[in-house]
Amino acid sequence: MQYRDYYKTLGVSKQADEKEIRKAYRKLARQYHPDVNPGNKQAEARFKEINEAYEVLSDGQKRREYDHLGADWQAYQGMGRDPSGFDWGSRRSRPATQGRVNIQYDDLSDLFGDSAYSEFFQMFFGGRPSARSGMNQRPRSGRGRDAEHPVEITLEEAFKGTQRIVLADGRRLEVKIPAGVRTGSRVRVAGEGSSSGSGGAPGDLYLVVQVQPHPIFTRDGDDLRCQVTASLFAAVLGGEIAVPTPTGRASLRIPPGTQPGQVFRLRGLGMPKLRGPSQRGNLLVQVAVRLPEHLTDEQKELFQELAGLDGP
Repeated sequence: MQYRDYYKTLGVSKQADEKEIRKAYRKLARQYHPDVNPGNKQAEARFKEINEAYEVLSDGQKRREYDHLGADWQAYQGMGRDPSGFDWGSRRSRPATQGRVNIQYDDLSDLFGDSAYSEFFQMFFGGRPSARSGMNQRPRSGRGRDAEHPVEITLEEAFKGTQRIVLADGRRLEVKIPAGVRTGSRVRVAGEGSSSGSGGAPGDLYLVVQVQPHPIFTRDGDDLRCQVTASLFAAVLGGEIAVPTPTGRASLRIPPGTQPGQVFRLRGLGMPKLRGPSQRGNLLVQVAVRLPEHLTDEQKELFQELAGLDGP
């Protein structure tokens, strides 16, 4: 089991005050948050390390525990002895670390399950029941409230991803909104909610997304729907028609005898998927048929001839 240097994880010195630690955490959490790095396992692992470090260093008692017990543990390991044999219980009985450790989980367990915390953290603070430590999970500590901020974006912005400047406790934050969001999506900005009055971690800020209606496309999950008009002759004889897509025009070949209201599926031309932006939904194209107006006498005769051939 490897020793976890939480100060190094956050890039602060051991003399850093609460403000420095919080500032470092917020910067790193925004950079490595899973919503900003969908599908990136390295960023996910880094995000867990950052939150674990802040979990300890933002709490005065846990930080004292860590500084005290960590020094003993490193000395024990430095003597070439097996860390699994380190007597955690006897170290906790010292006056500087008396009392129960109050663990704050935030929503890491909701995001990552039992892998939210390292073995080092679990052994040190009892973050999860462990046969080695024999400790049980503790209740949450006081954490600041989460805050919500509504944002409106266009469908084009939802397709490509975008950014918004929001104000949080007097601070201007530039928040990245990933491609694929939809109305109701919540973009989490870790540690930018309300401060805790009890010394715990601040809450999170959530941007609640509202995607504006689009004049051409309607959205159905990751699929887009639109309507295009084909001439009577293209519908009867077949042919190519132009179709709008979020990235420009495409051609759709319709077969002879296409009926009004018939829907054609263009695969992979819909919205990017939020958790996998390299994948996209489909574009569903409904064909409307435009009937000719103001026919000439010759055209009327041709249609009458066709009507006669149609049979009784």
